[in-house]
Amino acid sequence: KETEEVFKVKKSSYSKKIVKQLKKEYKEDLEKSKVRTEVNSPTDVEPPLEKTGQIKDIAQEDGTANSEHGEEEMEVESEKEEEKPKAGGAFSSALSSLNVLRPGEIPDAAFIHAARKKRQMARELGDFTPVDSEPGKGRLVREDENDASDDEDDDEKRRIVFTVKEKSQRQKIAEEIGIEGSDDEALVAGEQDEELSRWEQEQIRKGINIPQACVQPSQPAEVNNLYYQNTYQTLSYGSSYGIPYTYAAYGSSETKSQKTDNTVPFKTPSNEMTPVTIDLVKKQLKDRLDSMKELHKANRQQYEKHQQSREDSTKAIEILEGSSGGIGEQYKFLQEMRGYVQDLLECFSEKVPLINELESAMHQLYKQRASRLVQRRQDDIKDESSEFSSHSNKALMAPNLESFGRDRVIYQEQVKRRTAEREARRARRRQAREQTGKMADHLEGLSSDDEETSTDITNFNLERDRILKESSKVFEDVLESFYSIDCIKSQFEAWRSKYFASYKDAYIGLCLPKLFNPLIRLQLLIWTPLEGKCRDFETMLWFESLLFYGCEEQEQVKDDADISLLPTIVERVILPKLTVISESIWDPFSTTQTSRMVAIVQKLVDGYPSVVNAENKNTQMLLKALLLRMRRTLDDDVFMPLYPKNILENKNSGPYLFFQRQFWSSVKLLGNFLQWYGILSNKTLQELSIDGLLNRYILMAFQNSEYGEDSIKKAQSVIACFPKQWFANLKGDKTISQLENFCRYLVHLADTIYRNSIGCSDVEKRNAREHIKQIIKLLASIRALDHAVTVANDHNVKELKILIEGK
Repeated sequence: KETEEVFKVKKSSYSKKIVKQLKKEYKEDLEKSKVRTEVNSPTDVEPPLEKTGQIKDIAQEDGTANSEHGEEEMEVESEKEEEKPKAGGAFSSALSSLNVLRPGEIPDAAFIHAARKKRQMARELGDFTPVDSEPGKGRLVREDENDASDDEDDDEKRRIVFTVKEKSQRQKIAEEIGIEGSDDEALVAGEQDEELSRWEQEQIRKGINIPQACVQPSQPAEVNNLYYQNTYQTLSYGSSYGIPYTYAAYGSSETKSQKTDNTVPFKTPSNEMTPVTIDLVKKQLKDRLDSMKELHKANRQQYEKHQQSREDSTKAIEILEGSSGGIGEQYKFLQEMRGYVQDLLECFSEKVPLINELESAMHQLYKQRASRLVQRRQDDIKDESSEFSSHSNKALMAPNLESFGRDRVIYQEQVKRRTAEREARRARRRQAREQTGKMADHLEGLSSDDEETSTDITNFNLERDRILKESSKVFEDVLESFYSIDCIKSQFEAWRSKYFASYKDAYIGLCLPKLFNPLIRLQLLIWTPLEGKCRDFETMLWFESLLFYGCEEQEQVKDDADISLLPTIVERVILPKLTVISESIWDPFSTTQTSRMVAIVQKLVDGYPSVVNAENKNTQMLLKALLLRMRRTLDDDVFMPLYPKNILENKNSGPYLFFQRQFWSSVKLLGNFLQWYGILSNKTLQELSIDGLLNRYILMAFQNSEYGEDSIKKAQSVIACFPKQWFANLKGDKTISQLENFCRYLVHLADTIYRNSIGCSDVEKRNAREHIKQIIKLLASIRALDHAVTVANDHNVKELKILIEGK
């Protein structure tokens, strides 16, 4: 609040009217100074110091009254005046330092304030006489920017009179404030040239740092400039009195941020310059040289780096340019192969369904023929069993007959027709054996009744020819390069030989078996290993064409899939086809078909061990199909009739012949089953052949047979079917457990023969003894030594050791 009151007093005391009158007085003083300059009066060179300074102070305070910065400055002035007692120490120190101010040193704000107070005290004490000033003389007025408001403060008029000391008095004041020199020295300084004076003033302006935006290009300012240029052009304030210039830039943004210190000190640059020596110059030059050397080194390294990069890029360009031709050719070749493979797959997508249909039709044709033969054999067995059975009746012979008997007549006609056909076939086979001289060694039931009528053969051949004709038309509308195995192989061989890396990356070796699969199946359409005229698949064109694929002279690559091309085809084509044949076409009762089937499977096992093994899925499917077919035959086709012994005594009777035929057919089936030794496991074979066939059917026939030479002959035929390897590694005196029933029957047969020989002639006894020895040999051949010893001890056979060793 006190600051605001002081500001109001200041503002009222320094009114615009007073400033205008001061302007007029300043103009008069300016004219007087010009006259004095003309007469070279040293006392009139500069206006009175006190008066000029006070006018400037009043003009500045009044000109900035409406500005924010001016108001703040006035408040600071008033606060300083009120706080004089408190700042007595600072003022006294600044006052004492007035005498020690050196020439060229710029005073600070405290110094200027002390100088002003000292001048004011000098005026109050009367140390200088005021100069009578006429109106308009000795006045320094600063024109305000807002001259339009000059008439607002008419009631506040105050006239301020400034006194000017004489020249001697001015010198006295300069001596009092501690400035060395006199008016003579100022006059001598005034003789300096105009350029030096202008340079000094320019340096002073730079030192005080007056913002250009704060300098108003008003007419009074120009007048002031003229005044100072004319009056002080030969005498600088600092040079005559030794007081440095200070200037406060009121109204500028820079001074607002520096409110505590409103003055900018200016120091002469000459006092701060470091003296230049030769060592300093050398040091600077050396530092400059070192920095340039380091820069040169860095640039050199960068240059070498760029050179190396350029060389590498050049080499890369040369390499790429050299290999671009091969890449282009490879790209062109691969694009052609891509188009070829796409066309090939599109062709196969249309043709493979046709191939599948033809293959299914051919399999169905063979299956129908095999089923017809099996059904005929079953009907023949049923007819003979019904005919010779003592328990047969009309209901069993012709079930589901009508009361009128019409179906019975039809049934009897069919039986007669089948009987006539059966007897005709047997007669033809008997005639064929007589022509070949095998009649004596042949036994009824050992031959396979697989003859077909001419009608069946003709129909079969016509259908097969039709399927073959259709197969030849599958690729008749296709270019050779898309169905010929040689053409397709040549395309992929060229790819393999030229660009093996891309060939391997495309997994062509794994795709080729599937690609050749439909073409090979088409060639294997009529391939059936059960027929005698069937061609070996290894002699077919597709096998010979693919035999040496991937086996060039160059070094073989590890894990090359092309090496296993043929084994893979065997796995994916041959084994599935054999599975279908085993399940639907193969007849286990046929010794010829069984031998051929065993031969082809054994060939695959020996020739392709990496494929045909127990771990392979297709191999497992094949073996499973074989077992299923044998079990179905064992359950559906084997039949052993039971007749009283008195009926079997007549060896020319129908029941006897039927019984013998069924017995020997069972023995033949036993031998067919045991042909799979080495392919099927021993456990499986023993279960099928011994448990399922020997103990279930054949032993029943032995018990109904007469005990004598015929039974021994039959037993020898059964034992001949057993693989010798079953008994080679047996330890102890016992045979395999499944043959115990058969061994007990042989022991019982020896006892029966011995009992029947009691009371007979010596010849019969000798024959009986020979039969017993044969039985001992049979027991020893199957490693049933315990039973052989028992028979020898019971019948006093001394040659046991010889018989066992001569087994």
